[in-house]
Amino acid sequence: MNYVTKTAILTKQVPISPLAVTAGSSDSGKRLDSFLHERLPEYSRSRLQSWIKQDRVQLNAAPVRASHTLRPGDTVTLSPAGLAPLQAEPEELPLKILYQDDDVVVVDKPAGMVVHAGAGHTHGTLVNALLHHFGTLSAINGDLRPGIVHRLDRETSGVMVVARTDFAHQSLAAQFQSRKVEKVYLTLVHGLLKPPQGRITTPIARDPVRRTRMTTKLLSGRSALTEYKTLATFNLFSYLEVRIGTGRTHQIRVHLASLRHPVVGDRLYGAPASPLGLPDPARFFLHAHRLAFDSPGSGRRITIESPLAGELAALLETLRTNTVTMDVAK
Repeated sequence: MNYVTKTAILTKQVPISPLAVTAGSSDSGKRLDSFLHERLPEYSRSRLQSWIKQDRVQLNAAPVRASHTLRPGDTVTLSPAGLAPLQAEPEELPLKILYQDDDVVVVDKPAGMVVHAGAGHTHGTLVNALLHHFGTLSAINGDLRPGIVHRLDRETSGVMVVARTDFAHQSLAAQFQSRKVEKVYLTLVHGLLKPPQGRITTPIARDPVRRTRMTTKLLSGRSALTEYKTLATFNLFSYLEVRIGTGRTHQIRVHLASLRHPVVGDRLYGAPASPLGLPDPARFFLHAHRLAFDSPGSGRRITIESPLAGELAALLETLRTNTVTMDVAK
Protein backbone atom coordinates (compact mmCIF):
# COMPACT_ATOMS: atom_id res chain seq x y z
CA MET A 1 0.00 0.00 0.00
CA ASN A 2 1.28 3.46 -0.85
CA TYR A 3 1.08 5.88 2.07
CA VAL A 4 1.11 9.57 1.12
CA THR A 5 2.58 11.73 3.87
CA LYS A 6 1.81 15.35 4.67
CA THR A 7 4.52 15.95 7.27
CA ALA A 8 8.07 14.60 7.19
CA ILE A 9 10.36 14.08 10.14
CA LEU A 10 13.38 15.30 8.22
CA THR A 11 12.87 19.03 8.58
CA LYS A 12 16.47 20.08 9.11
CA GLN A 13 19.92 18.63 9.53
CA VAL A 14 21.96 19.00 12.71
CA PRO A 15 25.74 18.99 12.06
CA ILE A 16 27.86 16.73 14.31
CA SER A 17 31.60 17.10 14.93
CA PRO A 18 33.97 14.14 14.31
CA LEU A 19 34.47 11.81 17.26
CA ALA A 20 37.44 9.63 18.22
CA VAL A 21 37.43 6.71 20.68
CA THR A 22 40.27 4.35 21.65
CA ALA A 23 39.89 0.65 22.44
CA GLY A 24 41.10 -0.51 25.85
CA SER A 25 42.23 -3.94 27.01
CA SER A 26 38.64 -4.94 27.86
CA ASP A 27 37.61 -4.19 24.26
CA SER A 28 39.97 -6.76 22.72
CA GLY A 29 38.10 -9.04 20.30
CA LYS A 30 34.94 -6.92 20.16
CA ARG A 31 33.27 -6.21 16.84
CA LEU A 32 33.69 -2.64 15.66
CA ASP A 33 29.94 -1.94 15.51
CA SER A 34 29.38 -3.40 19.00
CA PHE A 35 32.25 -1.35 20.42
CA LEU A 36 30.93 1.88 18.90
CA HIS A 37 27.40 1.20 20.17
CA GLU A 38 28.77 0.68 23.69
CA ARG A 39 30.86 3.85 23.60
CA LEU A 40 28.31 5.97 21.71
CA PRO A 41 24.89 4.75 22.94
CA GLU A 42 23.20 7.91 21.68
CA TYR A 43 23.42 6.39 18.17
CA SER A 44 21.52 3.24 17.22
CA ARG A 45 23.52 0.22 16.09
CA SER A 46 21.84 0.29 12.67
CA ARG A 47 22.81 3.95 12.23
CA LEU A 48 26.42 3.20 13.17
CA GLN A 49 26.54 0.28 10.75
CA SER A 50 25.24 2.48 7.98
CA TRP A 51 27.98 5.04 8.67
CA ILE A 52 30.58 2.27 8.60
CA LYS A 53 29.33 1.25 5.13
CA GLN A 54 29.60 4.90 4.03
CA ASP A 55 33.28 4.96 5.16
CA ARG A 56 32.42 7.51 7.83
CA VAL A 57 34.21 5.27 10.33
CA GLN A 58 37.94 4.65 10.14
CA LEU A 59 40.16 2.37 12.20
CA ASN A 60 43.68 3.73 12.62
CA ALA A 61 42.96 6.13 9.72
CA ALA A 62 41.71 3.40 7.32
CA PRO A 63 38.15 2.30 6.35
CA VAL A 64 37.04 -0.97 7.95
CA ARG A 65 34.11 -3.38 8.11
CA ALA A 66 31.56 -3.53 10.92
CA SER A 67 32.64 -7.10 11.76
CA HIS A 68 36.30 -6.17 12.27
CA THR A 69 37.56 -7.19 15.73
CA LEU A 70 39.45 -4.67 17.80
CA ARG A 71 42.81 -4.73 19.55
CA PRO A 72 43.81 -2.63 22.57
CA GLY A 73 45.05 0.78 21.43
CA ASP A 74 43.05 0.85 18.19
CA THR A 75 41.74 4.35 17.48
CA VAL A 76 38.33 4.62 15.85
CA THR A 77 37.32 7.91 14.23
CA LEU A 78 33.66 8.59 13.43
CA SER A 79 32.40 11.40 11.20
CA PRO A 80 28.62 11.32 11.72
CA ALA A 81 26.25 12.44 9.01
CA GLY A 82 23.75 15.17 9.81
CA LEU A 83 21.03 13.91 12.11
CA ALA A 84 17.33 14.52 11.81
CA PRO A 85 15.52 15.78 14.90
CA LEU A 86 14.57 12.68 16.89
CA GLN A 87 10.84 13.27 17.08
CA ALA A 88 7.97 11.63 15.23
CA GLU A 89 5.42 13.95 13.66
CA PRO A 90 1.70 13.42 12.97
CA GLU A 91 0.79 12.33 9.44
CA GLU A 92 -2.64 11.83 7.94
CA LEU A 93 -2.46 8.11 7.11
CA PRO A 94 -5.10 5.35 6.99
CA LEU A 95 -5.58 3.68 10.38
CA LYS A 96 -7.96 0.80 11.16
CA ILE A 97 -8.92 0.93 14.84
CA LEU A 98 -10.23 -2.30 16.35
CA TYR A 99 -10.70 -1.03 19.91
CA GLN A 100 -9.98 2.06 21.98
CA ASP A 101 -10.54 3.45 25.47
CA ASP A 102 -8.83 6.06 27.65
CA ASP A 103 -5.82 3.78 28.23
CA VAL A 104 -5.13 1.86 25.02
CA VAL A 105 -5.69 1.73 21.28
CA VAL A 106 -5.76 -1.56 19.40
CA VAL A 107 -5.13 -1.27 15.67
CA ASP A 108 -5.07 -3.57 12.65
CA LYS A 109 -1.63 -2.92 11.15
CA PRO A 110 -1.39 -3.52 7.40
CA ALA A 111 1.55 -5.32 5.82
CA GLY A 112 4.11 -2.89 4.46
CA MET A 113 3.74 -0.35 7.27
CA VAL A 114 6.70 0.13 9.60
CA VAL A 115 5.75 0.54 13.27
CA HIS A 116 8.09 3.43 14.09
CA ALA A 117 10.89 5.46 12.52
CA GLY A 118 14.28 3.84 12.13
CA ALA A 119 17.10 3.42 9.65
CA GLY A 120 15.68 4.09 6.19
CA HIS A 121 12.17 4.83 7.47
CA THR A 122 11.52 8.38 8.60
CA HIS A 123 7.84 8.78 7.78
CA GLY A 124 4.72 6.82 6.85
CA THR A 125 4.91 4.76 10.04
CA LEU A 126 2.21 3.54 12.37
CA VAL A 127 3.42 6.02 14.99
CA ASN A 128 2.94 8.91 12.56
CA ALA A 129 -0.63 7.77 11.90
CA LEU A 130 -1.39 7.32 15.61
CA LEU A 131 -0.13 10.80 16.47
CA HIS A 132 -2.41 12.30 13.81
CA HIS A 133 -5.46 10.46 15.14
CA PHE A 134 -4.84 10.73 18.90
CA GLY A 135 -2.47 13.65 19.43
CA THR A 136 -0.53 12.27 22.37
CA LEU A 137 0.55 8.78 23.45
CA SER A 138 2.65 7.32 26.25
CA ALA A 139 6.04 9.05 26.42
CA ILE A 140 7.95 6.23 28.13
CA ASN A 141 9.59 5.01 24.91
CA GLY A 142 10.70 8.48 23.85
CA ASP A 143 9.74 10.85 21.03
CA LEU A 144 10.37 8.38 18.20
CA ARG A 145 8.35 5.50 19.65
CA PRO A 146 5.50 7.04 21.66
CA GLY A 147 2.99 4.46 22.87
CA ILE A 148 4.85 1.49 21.40
CA VAL A 149 4.90 -1.48 23.80
CA HIS A 150 5.50 -4.24 21.23
CA ARG A 151 6.09 -4.43 17.49
CA LEU A 152 5.23 -6.39 14.37
CA ASP A 153 7.63 -6.87 11.46
CA ARG A 154 7.00 -4.57 8.51
CA GLU A 155 5.43 -7.33 6.38
CA THR A 156 3.43 -8.85 9.25
CA SER A 157 -0.17 -7.68 9.40
CA GLY A 158 -2.64 -7.79 12.24
CA VAL A 159 -3.52 -6.74 15.75
CA MET A 160 -1.30 -4.43 17.86
CA VAL A 161 -1.97 -2.67 21.16
CA VAL A 162 -0.63 0.84 21.81
CA ALA A 163 -0.48 2.69 25.15
CA ARG A 164 -2.13 6.10 25.37
CA THR A 165 -0.78 6.90 28.86
CA ASP A 166 2.41 6.17 30.80
CA PHE A 167 0.38 4.21 33.34
CA ALA A 168 -1.08 2.01 30.61
CA HIS A 169 2.38 1.54 29.08
CA GLN A 170 3.84 0.32 32.38
CA SER A 171 0.90 -2.07 32.89
CA LEU A 172 1.13 -3.53 29.39
CA ALA A 173 4.93 -3.82 29.53
CA ALA A 174 4.65 -5.77 32.78
CA GLN A 175 2.06 -8.09 31.22
CA PHE A 176 4.27 -8.76 28.20
CA GLN A 177 7.26 -9.36 30.48
CA SER A 178 5.35 -11.83 32.67
CA ARG A 179 3.82 -13.55 29.61
CA LYS A 180 0.24 -12.65 30.59
CA VAL A 181 -0.52 -11.35 27.09
CA GLU A 182 -1.96 -13.94 24.71
CA LYS A 183 -0.48 -13.59 21.21
CA VAL A 184 -1.91 -15.80 18.47
CA TYR A 185 -0.77 -15.74 14.84
CA LEU A 186 -1.87 -17.45 11.64
CA THR A 187 0.73 -18.57 9.13
CA LEU A 188 1.21 -20.78 6.08
CA VAL A 189 4.46 -22.75 5.88
CA HIS A 190 6.16 -25.08 3.44
CA GLY A 191 5.83 -28.82 4.09
CA LEU A 192 3.88 -30.95 6.56
CA LEU A 193 4.90 -30.66 10.20
CA LYS A 194 5.52 -33.84 12.15
CA PRO A 195 4.17 -33.90 14.75
CA PRO A 196 1.36 -31.60 13.64
CA GLN A 197 1.40 -29.85 17.02
CA GLY A 198 4.39 -28.93 19.14
CA ARG A 199 6.64 -26.48 21.00
CA ILE A 200 9.90 -24.86 19.89
CA THR A 201 12.17 -23.60 22.66
CA THR A 202 15.49 -23.06 20.85
CA PRO A 203 17.22 -19.81 21.93
CA ILE A 204 17.40 -17.06 19.31
CA ALA A 205 20.41 -14.83 18.57
CA ARG A 206 21.49 -12.34 15.93
CA ASP A 207 23.19 -14.06 12.99
CA PRO A 208 26.86 -12.97 13.24
CA VAL A 209 27.35 -13.15 9.45
CA ARG A 210 24.03 -11.91 8.04
CA ARG A 211 23.04 -9.18 10.47
CA THR A 212 19.51 -8.80 9.05
CA ARG A 213 18.72 -12.36 10.15
CA MET A 214 18.26 -14.14 13.44
CA THR A 215 19.48 -17.69 14.06
CA THR A 216 18.95 -20.70 16.32
CA LYS A 217 22.35 -22.20 15.48
CA LEU A 218 24.43 -20.46 18.16
CA LEU A 219 25.01 -21.76 21.68
CA SER A 220 24.23 -18.30 23.01
CA GLY A 221 20.92 -16.58 22.51
CA ARG A 222 17.80 -15.36 24.26
CA SER A 223 15.19 -17.83 25.47
CA ALA A 224 12.17 -18.16 23.21
CA LEU A 225 8.92 -20.13 23.26
CA THR A 226 6.79 -20.83 20.18
CA GLU A 227 3.82 -23.24 20.17
CA TYR A 228 2.22 -24.32 16.91
CA LYS A 229 -0.87 -26.28 15.91
CA THR A 230 -1.65 -27.42 12.36
CA LEU A 231 -5.14 -26.29 11.34
CA ALA A 232 -5.13 -27.73 7.82
CA THR A 233 -2.78 -29.16 5.23
CA PHE A 234 -2.73 -28.49 1.48
CA ASN A 235 -0.47 -31.09 -0.15
CA LEU A 236 2.86 -29.26 0.16
CA PHE A 237 1.76 -26.61 2.70
CA SER A 238 0.54 -26.41 6.29
CA TYR A 239 -1.77 -23.75 7.73
CA LEU A 240 -0.85 -23.12 11.37
CA GLU A 241 -2.05 -21.37 14.47
CA VAL A 242 0.99 -20.15 16.41
CA ARG A 243 1.20 -18.86 19.99
CA ILE A 244 4.31 -17.16 21.31
CA GLY A 245 5.30 -16.83 24.93
CA THR A 246 8.17 -14.45 24.17
CA GLY A 247 8.65 -11.62 21.70
CA ARG A 248 12.04 -12.12 20.08
CA THR A 249 12.91 -10.51 16.75
CA HIS A 250 11.60 -12.64 13.85
CA GLN A 251 10.71 -15.33 16.42
CA ILE A 252 8.01 -17.25 14.53
CA ARG A 253 9.86 -16.97 11.23
CA VAL A 254 13.22 -18.19 12.50
CA HIS A 255 11.75 -20.92 14.73
CA LEU A 256 9.70 -22.45 11.92
CA ALA A 257 12.60 -22.12 9.49
CA SER A 258 14.77 -24.01 12.00
CA LEU A 259 12.39 -26.96 11.54
CA ARG A 260 12.83 -26.62 7.75
CA HIS A 261 9.31 -25.27 7.37
CA PRO A 262 9.83 -21.61 6.40
CA VAL A 263 6.88 -19.24 6.20
CA VAL A 264 5.56 -18.95 2.65
CA GLY A 265 7.06 -15.87 0.99
CA ASP A 266 9.76 -15.41 3.63
CA ARG A 267 12.84 -15.47 1.39
CA LEU A 268 15.08 -14.17 4.19
CA TYR A 269 14.61 -17.52 5.94
CA GLY A 270 14.77 -19.82 2.97
CA ALA A 271 11.33 -19.84 1.37
CA PRO A 272 11.42 -20.13 -2.45
CA ALA A 273 10.58 -17.04 -4.48
CA SER A 274 7.93 -18.94 -6.49
CA PRO A 275 6.16 -21.51 -4.30
CA LEU A 276 5.02 -24.55 -6.29
CA GLY A 277 1.30 -24.29 -7.03
CA LEU A 278 0.95 -20.71 -5.77
CA PRO A 279 1.24 -17.26 -7.33
CA ASP A 280 4.34 -15.34 -6.28
CA PRO A 281 3.50 -13.91 -2.83
CA ALA A 282 3.92 -10.16 -2.47
CA ARG A 283 4.69 -10.61 1.23
CA PHE A 284 5.29 -13.42 3.68
CA PHE A 285 2.26 -15.21 5.12
CA LEU A 286 2.19 -14.15 8.77
CA HIS A 287 -0.75 -12.46 10.47
CA ALA A 288 -1.24 -11.42 14.11
CA HIS A 289 -4.74 -12.80 14.60
CA ARG A 290 -5.57 -12.40 18.29
CA LEU A 291 -4.30 -10.39 21.24
CA ALA A 292 -5.62 -10.66 24.81
CA PHE A 293 -4.52 -8.57 27.79
CA ASP A 294 -5.82 -7.12 31.05
CA SER A 295 -7.20 -3.59 30.80
CA PRO A 296 -4.80 -1.22 32.59
CA GLY A 297 -7.78 0.77 33.84
CA SER A 298 -10.47 -1.76 34.82
CA GLY A 299 -8.45 -4.99 35.03
CA ARG A 300 -10.98 -6.82 32.83
CA ARG A 301 -9.69 -9.15 30.15
CA ILE A 302 -9.77 -7.64 26.65
CA THR A 303 -9.56 -9.94 23.63
CA ILE A 304 -9.29 -8.45 20.14
CA GLU A 305 -9.14 -10.36 16.87
CA SER A 306 -8.08 -9.24 13.40
CA PRO A 307 -9.45 -11.20 10.43
CA LEU A 308 -6.90 -12.67 8.07
CA ALA A 309 -5.61 -9.97 5.71
CA GLY A 310 -7.35 -9.99 2.34
CA GLU A 311 -4.33 -10.97 0.23
CA LEU A 312 -3.56 -13.87 2.59
CA ALA A 313 -7.18 -15.04 2.62
CA ALA A 314 -7.15 -15.03 -1.20
CA LEU A 315 -3.96 -17.11 -1.28
CA LEU A 316 -5.48 -19.57 1.17
CA GLU A 317 -8.61 -19.84 -0.94
CA THR A 318 -6.44 -20.59 -3.99
CA LEU A 319 -4.99 -23.54 -2.11
CA ARG A 320 -8.39 -24.74 -0.91
CA THR A 321 -9.87 -24.75 -4.40
CA ASN A 322 -6.88 -26.31 -6.17
CA THR A 323 -5.67 -28.97 -3.73
CA VAL A 324 -7.06 -31.64 -1.47
CA THR A 325 -7.47 -30.11 1.96
CA MET A 326 -7.22 -32.09 5.18
CA ASP A 327 -8.51 -30.42 8.33
CA VAL A 328 -6.21 -31.41 11.15
CA ALA A 329 -7.61 -29.41 14.06
CA LYS A 330 -11.23 -28.57 14.69
